[in-house]
Amino acid sequence: MTVPNEREPGSRPVPPGTEEEAADAGALQAALAAAESRALESRDLYMRALAELDNVRKRASRDVEQAHKFGLERIAHDLIGVKDSLELGLASGASADALRQGTQATLQLLAKALEKAGVSEIVPQGEQFNPELHEAMVMQPSAQHVPNSIVQVVQKGYQLNGRLLRPARVIVAKEP
Repeated sequence: MTVPNEREPGSRPVPPGTEEEAADAGALQAALAAAESRALESRDLYMRALAELDNVRKRASRDVEQAHKFGLERIAHDLIGVKDSLELGLASGASADALRQGTQATLQLLAKALEKAGVSEIVPQGEQFNPELHEAMVMQPSAQHVPNSIVQVVQKGYQLNGRLLRPARVIVAKEP
């Protein structure tokens, strides 16, 4: 048995408390290795998330491009039928009455196509003037109409799903 602080031949002296420091150093080394492992794992997760974000951006960009390119496909399909009807009417050489009936039928096809696309007419005859929906062409003195009411619609207005495409052009009553 050796006595503390006695040296064996050829060994270095061990200062007191060094064994504890060595144990602490080993624990610190293990903690450092674990922290480095977590850091590498976090970096890997970050890189994967970054790549996924880039893929989502590219996919969204392609989707927007496709929407711009083919967004009018539905209405274009409906308008082709209107064009076909007009071409048939012109090629038929029919009488004026037959052309009138064909034009009315074509107008109905066009109205249906616009309705399907979410386009609605603004026909404000007799309503109060609304500058958000109507464009006053003339103010006309009138004893029969309420002031600021619409006397006549010069040109219909249109909305697309509640958003104004073109205001209705109107003649507005004013006091005589």
